[in-house]
Formats: sequence, C-alpha cells, structure tokens
Amino acid sequence: MLLLGTLWLAGGASHADVTGQVITRSTAWALLVLAILCGVRPVGKGAGPVFWLLLATALLVLLQLIPLPPIIWTALPGREFLLNAPFSEETWRPWSLAPSKTINAASSLIVPAVTFYFSSAMQQEERAWLPAILLGVIVLSMLVGLLQFSGFIIDNPFINDSRGSVGGTFANRNHFALFLAMGCLIAPVWAFAGKQSARWRAPVALALMTLFALTILATGSRAGILTGLLAVVLGLALCWHDVRLALHGAPRWVFPTLIAAILGVIALFILVSIAADRAESVRRAFEMDPGQDMRTRGLPTVLSMIAAHFPAGAGFGGFDPIFRLHEPFQLLKPTYFNHAHNDFLEIMLDGGLPALLLLFVAIGWYGIASVRAWRASGRHSVLPKLGSAMLFLILVASGFDYPARTPMMMAMMVIAALWLCRIGQPLKRTDFT
Repeated sequence: MLLLGTLWLAGGASHADVTGQVITRSTAWALLVLAILCGVRPVGKGAGPVFWLLLATALLVLLQLIPLPPIIWTALPGREFLLNAPFSEETWRPWSLAPSKTINAASSLIVPAVTFYFSSAMQQEERAWLPAILLGVIVLSMLVGLLQFSGFIIDNPFINDSRGSVGGTFANRNHFALFLAMGCLIAPVWAFAGKQSARWRAPVALALMTLFALTILATGSRAGILTGLLAVVLGLALCWHDVRLALHGAPRWVFPTLIAAILGVIALFILVSIAADRAESVRRAFEMDPGQDMRTRGLPTVLSMIAAHFPAGAGFGGFDPIFRLHEPFQLLKPTYFNHAHNDFLEIMLDGGLPALLLLFVAIGWYGIASVRAWRASGRHSVLPKLGSAMLFLILVASGFDYPARTPMMMAMMVIAALWLCRIGQPLKRTDFT
C-alpha cells in the first residue's frame, strides 16, 4: 500500500530530473530494506519468467556501464565522433555513449524489482485484495483528472505536468489514458469474479467503465482512443463466462441483450460527450496533421540512428543527447524530441542486438503464456487473462509512446506479468475481495 501510494503520488513521470524520481526510488529502497529486516520472503513459485526477465534487463543495463579499453570501444559503431577527442587513444570508455543517462536507467529498475519482491511475498488472502486496490488507485487518479477537466489547476510538484492539461497523476496524457484503460479491464473482473453476494458491484463497474471512457476522451490522447476501445472489448471478454454463469437459468435473449445494453450505455455517453464538444481526444484526432506530427517527421532520423549504432546500441536512456547528434536542420524547433515515441525502436537504438533478442524473448514468453491463459476455462483463469490483457494494452501503447518508462507503469507491468504467471495457488471465486 505504501509503495502504490507513493507511485500514485509521484510515479507518473519518466524524466530523470523530476522530484518524483527521488521520492519513488528512495521509498522503494527504504521499503525493501525494511521488508528484509522484518523477514519478508518472496515466493518464487511460478514467478521464474518474470524474475529472469527482470534480472536479464538489469544485467544488460549495468553491462553498458563497464569501462572498455580503447581497442574495443573504438570498434563499436557510432563512436567515430569520439576518436578526435583528447586522449581518446588512452581513455577507457563504457559501452554507453551517455553513461549518466544509463545510470539513471539502471536506478529506475529498483521500482519493478521491489514491486516483484512485494507482490510475490504476499499471502493468499492479501493477494485477493490486489485487484480492488489497483482499481481504487485508478479511480483516485481519474478523480484528479476530472478536477483538472473541470478547470481546477493542480500543480503536482513531483512530476513535470503541463499546466491546464488533463493528465491526472501522470505527466503525459497518453500514459494517463492507458492507466484509465486498465481500469476498464480491472472493473469487470472486480465486479463479476468477486463474492456472489455483492450484486451491487455490477452497476458500479459499469458506471466506472463509463467514467473511465469519458475521462479518456477528455484527456486529449489520440492513442487513448485506441487503448480505451480495446480495453472495453477485452474487459467484457474477461467477464463473459462469469456473466453467463450469473444468468444461468434466464432466457437466452437476456445475455446478448445485457451485453448490448452495456455497450449502448457507454456509447451513448461517449456520443453525448462528443456532441457537447467535450471529447478532446476526438477533436485532436480529426485535427491531426501527419506532416506536422513530430513522431512522423522524426521517424526517418530515428531509423538512421538505429542503423548507425546497430548492433551495439547507443546506451539505455540516452535518446535525447544521441538524437541531437543526428538531428537534421529541418527538425530544429523550440522544444526537444525527448523519446522516439515508439519504445520498440528506442529499445533497438539503446541496446542494439542484445536488447532486441531480450525483447523477442519477452514477447515470445508473453505470447505463449497468453495463449495458455485464454485457452483455459473456469474461475482460476481470470487473473492470468487480466494480466495478459493489461500487458497487451501496454504493448499497443508502446508503439506510439513510452508508458513503460514511468514508475507507476513499471509496477503495473510487473503485477500483470505475475498474474499471467499465476503466482501461488489459483484464487477461488470467493477469494476476490
């Protein structure tokens, strides 16, 4: 709870120089030390893939910081501009072209590491509370976004948010929209996979999904429209079996009518929002000029950077200074291009061939585990399916932005991956709280 609360408050930014990074990382280290002193032990059963992927990621980032003799680093591609530097023939340099940025990247991994430690150490009854806790965190973030949308100026000192934007507790509205889309996944699971006596959860979940969808439209995130639509469809797919089970004995027409009514209610509110000119995301989507979009204009330069530094890579976290070395004159402007806005391409640029192979391994594991999860049936498959759907949304969003670089999203990724692994004994229907 302390870790999630800290991430909710200060973990919505990816910039290395914001105060929130100090808060989240210091809290993570302090809680880790406290947990070790208190004898908290993680349970590794079923968590092997997540553990090894985290370990491989950390080792790859740290490997880029090891100083190399001149005969090695001069042979790496993309280092030609350093050859004319003073004492270049005697200087040992690390693999990374921006060591300070790579140190920051390595430091950021404490958040997913501690999330993994705590999540795998939770008892069975504690783990049953986690979907409801995450849903509560998302609702609180949504409330902040609604206050911003209504005109309140909320200046979060821990993140580099833009004044007047609807970003909730995130600095980037695309990341906030993705966070709300995850709420559309968790809400139906919380409602229909919980205690059977809590019949009030179904209308509450429907109301929350509607509010999440409307808030996504208010953020102005074009990518949020896609992730929001996917989340609504996947959310209904997650609770499909439970809804049919709850309607067992009812006439056949009740189930399709109910699903159509749910979709109709959400669509009605969205249409009202668009008609009232309150759907900022839709307006920005129609006004978008691909020729002026920096993602499109900067793509050829990003591809040329990857080719120039492949297969060694330029160093994790160093996109900004590396882009300035390759930035053509026609892309110069008062603001700067902080990321490639396509994390798959940026991973190739940062880590080269080793990072690309690790990415393929991670996606391969995700694909195999997801197929197994969605092919399974019964009450024990709901959390693996939820974890698969959450990771799918992050993968889709990573094609347009860089959500996995924020501490809050790092924690959500680890939790989703652990759910996909089915840590410990499977939860029973009555174990959801």
